Amino acid sequence: MVSKQMQQEIIKGSAIRAMFLEGKEMAERVGAENVYDFSLGNPMTPVPKAYNQAMIEAIETEDSLELHGYMDNAGFPGTRQAVAENLNQRFGTDFDGSHIVMTVGAAGALNVVFKTILNPGDEVLALAPYFGEYRGYAANHQGILREVEPDTSTFQPNLEDLKVKITEKTKALIINNPVNPTGIVYSEETIQNIASILEMKQKEYGSAIYMVSDEPYRELVYDDSKVPFLTKYYRNTFVTYSFSKSLSIPGDRIGYIAVSPRMEEAEQTVSGLSVANRILGFVNAPGLMQKALIKSLDARTDIAYYDRNRRLIYKKLTELGFNCVKPQGAFYLFIKSPEEDEKKFVEAAKKYHILLVGGSSFSCPGYVRLAYCVSYEMLERSLPAFEKLAEEYKEKLHP
Repeated sequence: MVSKQMQQEIIKGSAIRAMFLEGKEMAERVGAENVYDFSLGNPMTPVPKAYNQAMIEAIETEDSLELHGYMDNAGFPGTRQAVAENLNQRFGTDFDGSHIVMTVGAAGALNVVFKTILNPGDEVLALAPYFGEYRGYAANHQGILREVEPDTSTFQPNLEDLKVKITEKTKALIINNPVNPTGIVYSEETIQNIASILEMKQKEYGSAIYMVSDEPYRELVYDDSKVPFLTKYYRNTFVTYSFSKSLSIPGDRIGYIAVSPRMEEAEQTVSGLSVANRILGFVNAPGLMQKALIKSLDARTDIAYYDRNRRLIYKKLTELGFNCVKPQGAFYLFIKSPEEDEKKFVEAAKKYHILLVGGSSFSCPGYVRLAYCVSYEMLERSLPAFEKLAEEYKEKLHP
């Protein structure tokens, strides 16, 4: 018998995955070419040749027992050192390999961090809108997720509400930058302000408050936007990263945790992360992918492809009268719903075979998310459908 908790999780399900499955069913009815599925953030661009070649070379040249065998739970020393040196070169940091723990993607990294730092009843703050799985990740380790209300005028964090929400129970603040679902990049000024608030609250409560930075979209930025590297601004910082988006390898499940060298009890914390990697059942990050990364840390997928899509869909929808948050990064467009209840707008879009995800899934009702990590040809084919949707809402879009 499935546990009561899991029964509730099944009932709640995942709106994003449910929409994806609904798209498959719709495609069977009307033809795949007539369905415009913008529900899932699945990378679309080819895997860089450097990564594929590095994987082949590892298979051909590495000792097979080492390549496919157990290792230190934190990962291969060579990979950890290579990640540290790459970060130092790019961001002016001072990591060494001992500050890096290789993980099963960013989701695995977040669970490892929470397993390491959370006591039962500790609170984790998330800046709305946020990736809904954060709530489950905190709950996995007996933590409680609390939301910081969004500032929908800028979609930079609501700093005043952040100050109020931090209490003596607060153990961590999770930051996603660039943001899923808005595509906004939190500015250096924003990060400095957040760091100042956390420093103040640490002193007030006499306990560590960690900043946990979730950065799978770090390399996907446009118009010369810069993503601040958080360990430079706040000492009690974990950076969790996945190569899923930068290398288009979400199925390979490879990422890392970078621990600030200035974190309180950094050495013990890294030891805790390594143990958490093991006892959560990950044991270690995939060996082959770790070896391939050593020679492909600077490889990138075709970001210009996403930028082309971004420009087309943002221009078209704003011309039609939709109020959209202009993305600075990631591959999402956040659109204000012309219906107060965005679920009705999502249903209306389905009449034209457009699949969007309601903002309530990200704790920001009244908006919808469009994932433009799709083929450019599909994006072009969808434009007449958006015109029909805009015509249905013309009185609300053009009052």
